[in-house]
This record gives sequence, C-alpha cells and structure tokens, in this order.
Amino acid sequence: MNKKVSHIKGINPAFAKANSKPKKPSLDIPDLADAIVYGNHTALSQGITLVESTSPKHQERAQQLIEKCLPKANKSIRVGITGVPGVGKSTFIEALGSYLTEKEKKVAVLAVDPSSSISKGSILGDKTRMDMLSQNPRAFIRPSASGDSLGGVARKTREAIILCEAAGFDTIIIETVGVGQSETIVHSMVDFFLLLKLAGAGDELQGIKRGIIEMADAIVINKADGTNEKPARLAKAAFAKALHLYPPKNSGWSPKVTTCSALEKKGITEIWDLISQYIKVAKEESYFEKKRLDQNKYWLLQTIENSLKDNFYQNPEVMRQFPQIIALISEHKISPFEGAQKLLDISHK
Repeated sequence: MNKKVSHIKGINPAFAKANSKPKKPSLDIPDLADAIVYGNHTALSQGITLVESTSPKHQERAQQLIEKCLPKANKSIRVGITGVPGVGKSTFIEALGSYLTEKEKKVAVLAVDPSSSISKGSILGDKTRMDMLSQNPRAFIRPSASGDSLGGVARKTREAIILCEAAGFDTIIIETVGVGQSETIVHSMVDFFLLLKLAGAGDELQGIKRGIIEMADAIVINKADGTNEKPARLAKAAFAKALHLYPPKNSGWSPKVTTCSALEKKGITEIWDLISQYIKVAKEESYFEKKRLDQNKYWLLQTIENSLKDNFYQNPEVMRQFPQIIALISEHKISPFEGAQKLLDISHK
C-alpha cells in the first residue's frame, strides 16, 4: 500500500501542474512605473503591494518606483472620510464615488481595514461592501490592513496616494476605521476632511469634541431617511450651533453641516459641491498649497521615525536580546524604562 501511495505525484494533478509553472517575473521598476502612468489597474495594485512590503529589498525598489511616479503626482483632490463603525462610510463612499465617475472623474478609494492586534488578521471587505464601485472601470478600490499603524491608518497610505495620482486618478478618497487617533493621521494627508455622524446615536453632544471638530471641514449626518429624517435635521442644527463656538480656520473656510442618505443617494451632489467650494476658497486664500507643503514636512518626519523604528527592530542584536529583556521585566528585575534604554544602547553600538 505504501508503495502505491509513493507513486501518487499529487492529490490534485491540476493543482500540481499549475504550481509547476515558473513564476511570472516581476516587472522592472521603469516598466512598472510606465504601466501605472498609463492607467493599468493591475500594475497599480502591484505597485501598492510593493510599497506596502516590509522587506528591505522591496522597500528599495518601492522607493525607486515612488521617484519615477512623483512627477506625475499631486494633481488630485484628496478627501478624508471618517466616522465611527456603523455610520455607513462604505455606503457613503460608494454613493459619492459613483456620482463622481458619472461626472467623468476617476476615483481611487484607499480603504484602511482594521487588523486584529492579536492575530494580525483583517477582513479586507471593502470591495464587497462597495460592490458597484469596485466594478466601475473609472474607479479603483484598494483595501489595506492597518496592521500596527497608529490609529488604524495603513503606514504606506501616503505612498499609495502618489501612485494613484500618477495613474491619473483625480479624486482620492481615504477611508479610516474611525477609532482612536486615526482622524489625526488622515487629516495629515488630505485636502478636505469629512466627518460622518449618525442622528439618534446618543453622540450629538458627546461627539462634539474639540479636536475632531477643529479638523472637520464638513460634518455630514448620514442615514437621513425614513423615520430618521427628523432626528437628522435636529442633529444638524445641534452641530451647526456648536461650530459657531470655534474660531475660524486658517483656510478662511467655515465648516458646514449637512445631511444625506447614502443608501438613497440623497444629498450627495450637495456634499460634492461643498468640497468643490472649499477647494476654491482654499486656493484663493493660498492655503491649499501651504497645507500640501506642511503635509510634506510631516511626511518627512514620519518617514524618518518609521525608518528609525525599522532599523531598531531589525537589528540582529536587539532581536536576540529582546526576549531576555522582556523576561527581566516580567520578573521585576528591571523597569520597562531601563529595559528600553538597554535595547536602545544595544542598537547604537
């Protein structure tokens, strides 16, 4: 019996045959960059995958790709959308994206999916939730696991923006998980920051927190349909009053509050008109370019911090000593601060 089993080349011959084929060689960086600029969605996906890789070899190639694509970037409107889970972000983005593609615009959605801090797994279900938009040839949806990035925002989202802009997308929508400090991170990479809220969720007053309101360029009360239409109008009035308590923005823009029903596609046109009006005001006040420059400075500092962090954790001696330091801390022989200093000293040698 064992002899008979030994002659079986594979449980599934078709699977064995498919996997015996040589792997398709990866494109050279100049070819990949050219394909992205040409608007090839597959090449764009490959480019973002390369950018997201943590392999030092891949990071070097990713940097070359970014440099090739950078001259074609910075020609889009970047819109950040946040809100608590369940507020209807995916439905709203699909409604807005579909409206924009009907206006002959090209829309890229960078949707950051929450990763488990325990298993590191993520759902990556945005293409399922945005079924119609994902099939639209003028749209590109890229779900990315947030991993251990602060606030659930994918660490390489900024580089992905550059690749999407180089591919000819004139509107970049960045969706965040809407928890923790993710709003701050998204705000640092977009031109317009939109906060989605729900009426009747008990957060009309609690949700009026100084930091988030100061960042928001517009507050949209979603799901304003059916029996929820009246509560949505009341929530709109409450937020509008609260906004008057805040000083004017440097952009010269007064944040607006409106309602919509993403499900019924009501209010979407008005929201895009608001965004367009904001861009016009920001450019007239010379704030648009200033904000982009400030963002580039912020990205520079973030890149330095990320590089230092990577170099620290990839240091062979740090990796070797790390379990021992953890053990000493667990046994209360040293403090976490002393342990951290020991590892930092090791990394500097």
